[in-house]
Amino acid sequence: MAEQTERIELDIRDDRASGNLLAYENGQAAGVIAYFVMDGDPAALVAVHTVVEPGHEGKGIAGALVQEFYAMAAREGVPVVPLCPYAAKWAVRHPDLAPEAPAELVEQAKTQLKSRPELY
Repeated sequence: MAEQTERIELDIRDDRASGNLLAYENGQAAGVIAYFVMDGDPAALVAVHTVVEPGHEGKGIAGALVQEFYAMAAREGVPVVPLCPYAAKWAVRHPDLAPEAPAELVEQAKTQLKSRPELY
């Protein structure tokens, strides 16, 4: 018998100024993707960390955040560089929703991340 997952209502908000894509469940902070906007042409959105708060695990929040992160980038017409291991694994499992970033863009993102120690 297939296990049924609980349907949750998430409110996902982009706080570009702080570099956080935030998920709220019933008004409570449930998860976040820490990211930065990469300098350059093309610019890119770089996912650095995906974190789900204790008590909110196992509800698909991380996946919903990563999916929205890719959708946000698509709306803006920029690529995503998933330096976050979770986001990178999600992208491999969902190639239709997560176009692969060119290797040189990934290298540029890694270099730019080094100048942002607050994201480590």
